[in-house]
Amino acid sequence: MARQCEVCGKGPQIGNSVTIRGKRKYLGGVGTKITGITRRQFKPNLQKVRISTPNGTHKSILACTQCIRSGSVTKIVRQAPFKVPDAPAVS
Repeated sequence: MARQCEVCGKGPQIGNSVTIRGKRKYLGGVGTKITGITRRQFKPNLQKVRISTPNGTHKSILACTQCIRSGSVTKIVRQAPFKVPDAPAVS
């Protein structure tokens, strides 16, 4: 199985790694030159997340951070949030 997001299917993409050498002109140099271009992989930021499925079971999946932040994934509520008890108003 490839390392990809199980929600949106985002996987590694191919691009270029550009190596630049020299001092920029505005800093007093003669300019920058590209000295090498090699292929590289841009990998998605995948996190292992435990989610609750619609039928009530729990499952562990690999999801990218964009899916986690956008709310596409519903994480397990491990503990009920703290609630402040309502106190009667004293006058």
